[in-house]
Amino acid sequence: MKTTFSKAIAAVAITATLASCSKDDGPKNPGNFILAVTPAASTGVADYLVTAGSLDTGKVSIIGNGLEQDGTYRYYLTTNNKFYSMLYGQGNPGAVTAYSIQQGSLVKLTNFQTETVQAFAPVNNDILLTKVPRSIGADSTVYTYYQVNTSTNTIGKRGTLDALAPANNGEIAHFSWLQQVGNKVFAPFFPIKNNSFDSDFHDQAWIAVYSYPDMKLEKTIKDDRTSFIGRYFVNGLGVVENGDVYAFSSSVSTTSDLVGDKNVKRFTDTKPSAITRIKAGSTEFDKSYYFDFEAKSGNYYITNWLYIGGGKFVAHIQPKAKKGAYTAGSELAIVDVNAQSVTKVTGLPKLEDISGLTTNNYTPKDGRTAYIGVNLANTKCYVYKIDASTATATQGVEVIGGKITAVQHLD
Repeated sequence: MKTTFSKAIAAVAITATLASCSKDDGPKNPGNFILAVTPAASTGVADYLVTAGSLDTGKVSIIGNGLEQDGTYRYYLTTNNKFYSMLYGQGNPGAVTAYSIQQGSLVKLTNFQTETVQAFAPVNNDILLTKVPRSIGADSTVYTYYQVNTSTNTIGKRGTLDALAPANNGEIAHFSWLQQVGNKVFAPFFPIKNNSFDSDFHDQAWIAVYSYPDMKLEKTIKDDRTSFIGRYFVNGLGVVENGDVYAFSSSVSTTSDLVGDKNVKRFTDTKPSAITRIKAGSTEFDKSYYFDFEAKSGNYYITNWLYIGGGKFVAHIQPKAKKGAYTAGSELAIVDVNAQSVTKVTGLPKLEDISGLTTNNYTPKDGRTAYIGVNLANTKCYVYKIDASTATATQGVEVIGGKITAVQHLD
């Protein structure tokens, strides 16, 4: 099953009120690629979805074109050959719209509401959604979870889980993301005491292992060689073809110190950004594998990655000297977890000209190719094709009228 998703706060809510299938006005640039674009020179505006027949050449514009989304702060997930557009409700319920593509045009399949959640991922034929608490309750501290069937777009199950049980140290296990691994769900997390995300236990890697679909906590595994896996709303896990699981740590844990009447954040990591492994069929870290990313990259750290196949990832990277808990890397590198090598990608615009790279991107998983949105400071935006075999980037389709937020594909 081919799946991609956005890496940001999402809202996915839950009511089973479904709309009948209806077709929106078709785009002017038909094709099976989907681009989510936020209009330029505007604030508080909704994204537009446009299609394209190619990401390698041409131009696509949202001016007088595309499908306007309902509300701001949209995030996207592609699974089961459907494109899900999800509204972050900022604490309120938000709309979720599912699309397919027919004859190069987006077709609305359903529209329903959900609750704001902090982690979600495809598992089997479902989308698993979890709402994570940020304060410890007097009586109970629980996650709420939902399982949305992507064939029927209905909620198959909902329930609650003990949010203190995975860490078992008096702190909430805040999921950074969710990942299906075999017939289980791996939930990497970082412990938190409260809304400030402070913790006494950040300088470790943690994964809660759940059975699926009954969501029973089977065990928690940890590794003292790295800090926590991934980042807030960033999936630090990648499953390769043989079932091995690789995990990256950005090494960006922080805590707050009271300085005068202000809380000041400081980094608490003592370990470098690194990659570890859990072998196929195992629920323990492989102590024979350790990839010191900072050492191999020349003092860079990973902020995000996209698995493209063949043991290779396209990683967003940032110099360690510019480390930030929520900083998104503006450079790219090809990371080979088999060879434990890091090769910086050439051919992108000058670093000072880049305003941001998209983290919700497309790959055919051929071990070679990825398509990444590149937004420039001069407001021009392009999709770049990444060739992992040469670690080069080539400018592709130009997107006119706004900033690219997602690059996806449906069959």
